[in-house]
Amino acid sequence: MDQKLARIKNPVFHEFLNKYVDLCNPAKIFVCTDSPEDIQYIRNSAIKNKEEARLAVEGHTVHFDGYYDQARDKKMTKYLLTKDVNLGPEINAMDREEGIKEIHSILKNIMAGHELYINFFCLGPKNSIFSIFCVQLTDSSYVAHSEDLLYRRGYEEFVRAGKNGRFFKLVHSEGALVEAGMGLQVSKNVDKRRVYINLRDETIYSANTQYGGNTIGLKKLSMRLAINRASKEGWLTEHMFVMGVHGPGKERVSYFTGAFPSMCGKTSTAMVEGETIVGDDIAYLRKIDGKIRAVNVEKGMFGIIDGINAADDHLQWKALQNPCEVIISNVLVTEAGEAYWNGKDGKCPTKGINYSGDWFQGKKDKDGNPITPSHKNARFTVALKTMDNVDPKLDDPEGVEVKGIIYGGRDSDTWVPVEEALDWVHGIITKGASLESETTAAILGKEGVRVFNPMSNLDFLSISIGRYIEDNLNFAAGLDTPPRIFSVNYFLKDKDGEFLNHKNDKRIWLKWMELRVHGEVDAIKTPTGFIPKYQDLKKLFKETLNKDYLEEDYAKQFAVRVPENLAKVDRLIKIYKERVIDTPQIVFKTLGKVRQNLLNV
Repeated sequence: MDQKLARIKNPVFHEFLNKYVDLCNPAKIFVCTDSPEDIQYIRNSAIKNKEEARLAVEGHTVHFDGYYDQARDKKMTKYLLTKDVNLGPEINAMDREEGIKEIHSILKNIMAGHELYINFFCLGPKNSIFSIFCVQLTDSSYVAHSEDLLYRRGYEEFVRAGKNGRFFKLVHSEGALVEAGMGLQVSKNVDKRRVYINLRDETIYSANTQYGGNTIGLKKLSMRLAINRASKEGWLTEHMFVMGVHGPGKERVSYFTGAFPSMCGKTSTAMVEGETIVGDDIAYLRKIDGKIRAVNVEKGMFGIIDGINAADDHLQWKALQNPCEVIISNVLVTEAGEAYWNGKDGKCPTKGINYSGDWFQGKKDKDGNPITPSHKNARFTVALKTMDNVDPKLDDPEGVEVKGIIYGGRDSDTWVPVEEALDWVHGIITKGASLESETTAAILGKEGVRVFNPMSNLDFLSISIGRYIEDNLNFAAGLDTPPRIFSVNYFLKDKDGEFLNHKNDKRIWLKWMELRVHGEVDAIKTPTGFIPKYQDLKKLFKETLNKDYLEEDYAKQFAVRVPENLAKVDRLIKIYKERVIDTPQIVFKTLGKVRQNLLNV
């Protein structure tokens, strides 16, 4: 251990490490370098410590989180800020000194009897202007294993950086453990679950939880740190996929980023048949030589497994059926050691073991709620290189040139299936900053409630909403041809409540956007943006899906819904007046102009 640490010459790292080793008091310490032996030690530890168990498929393991530890804890995820900093009512924050005092008291001796794993990672490709170094301290071998699948290893990067390397600091402990199904160990004291973010020191604390969204510090937690750093330095951290859309003849690849709230088609778009994926979740964007370029922060996927089946998700399905390294969490495990999740092909087993323990059909929890075979937020963790559609530029240190930016929400009655903004400012305000998503009955028990979520990033903002919008507006300054901005909506319904599009139609919207960024198809200008011409879509439907596209369907899908759009504009103006403390005036001016255009129809 000492020799491994001695190779790192950064005094800030050693001060940080010594402080939290003394505070958390682990029984053992393991330093994970980039070597295969060290990586294997982590994998073996996850089995030995009973945080994972092997499944029937070679390379597959299962992990359970506690019954009440199945999602991000929004209430107890807080920024630690000084009293003079006000980011607005949408940002969950507390006094910095009080938060540090509390989390230090929780972390005191929390690792007694546990092994501490010290892991080094790089956010973004290595040897790149995009690279951000991170060190993760955790006593969870499951968390360490997950991060190794999701992120590029960074021990040698720390060694090369010498004394001056900046890095994000991540401290996590699962806390005391209790036995769950299959003898797997889960966090016991979830009532003391805390996730605190110290922006000043770029440090994240997480305690008494195992669920990945609270513990995999390099994911949305580090994303919050990166948003803050990016705002200071003039680049962007976005909750976006990065994908390659292949043009006519397949030789041309145009790269798009896309931001979609949960349950709005983000992953299914990034994984759409015929295109290639660079990343499915988080992107860094920088201006380089007059172009906007983007990288995937990660190298793996922490995806929702619910509903994945062979017909609709065959690329992900393949990884979940074939021998490869996958961690599957919070699903049902049968007597044969096979994983079953809600919506999986085949008959649902009548019994098995899941995160609630022994499971049988009809089982309910103590509150009388039905317990499904797997949790609706059950996940799978896998390296992207396992996927057949991974783009060859996944690890390119220069990133990819962004030709288009897509914003998508769940909207039953307003947005058309695909539309291009009039220009950059119009797109950022009327597409990105106007993003809403309707809730579904399956999630909240009440359908159709519109949730305001600018750029699909509201939950993760570490700066005020107004400043965030300003950062996006200013980002295209100095560019001759900034990326075009689009909106998509896969959930438009007719008067009878039936969807107006098939789920595979998104392939057509992507192909149309690809042609637009190269100026190869014209469009129709409407009060809200540019929409496709019928003949162009008809041709694309036939070429791509071998499907006839009727003009009457086009008319229903692309009609300008004036009352609904007016209601949306008024709703957004009200939100920005009442809930955002520093809304740029250009937001009101742009929305007001859209309103006037609609009234003139």
